[in-house]
Amino acid sequence: MAHSRLEKIGTIVTRTQGLLRSGAMKWDDRPLWYDVVTAFPPKEEPRYDRPAPNVAVRPIFYAEDKVRAKFQSSNRTQYISNMSDLRNKTPTQHFIEIHQKLAGQGALDSERVFETAQELLEQKLGELRQEKSAAINILPAPQQPEAKGKTVQLQDIFKE
Repeated sequence: MAHSRLEKIGTIVTRTQGLLRSGAMKWDDRPLWYDVVTAFPPKEEPRYDRPAPNVAVRPIFYAEDKVRAKFQSSNRTQYISNMSDLRNKTPTQHFIEIHQKLAGQGALDSERVFETAQELLEQKLGELRQEKSAAINILPAPQQPEAKGKTVQLQDIFKE
């Protein structure tokens, strides 16, 4: 079987340098990372045969990650979030805030805190829906310009 030897011949940096020197790649077409790697070269050359360092992976979980995971697994399809809306909080963020407040009081066990937080979240989301629908109903209807025997031009509308 034929195998590729590209990763054994040199690093990606040396291969890119060779393409630039030979004219196979124009200087203007070089990759974005090339300038960064040449300005700040790595301490050790990145080679295929170098063994991976034996470094222990540090746990990077936050305190609310377990609560978030439990909430997401129990309410998998109930809540839909618009990820491009950065102004409004997601139901999960509201739930975590409520859960942290209840857990901070310390009067309930963890299972009861979770159930109470879900109930309070339902109430809060209901209030938010009512506020949004009330805001939509309050907005005035768009006014149409009145034509008093003359034709209204588009330029006249934007002058006002």
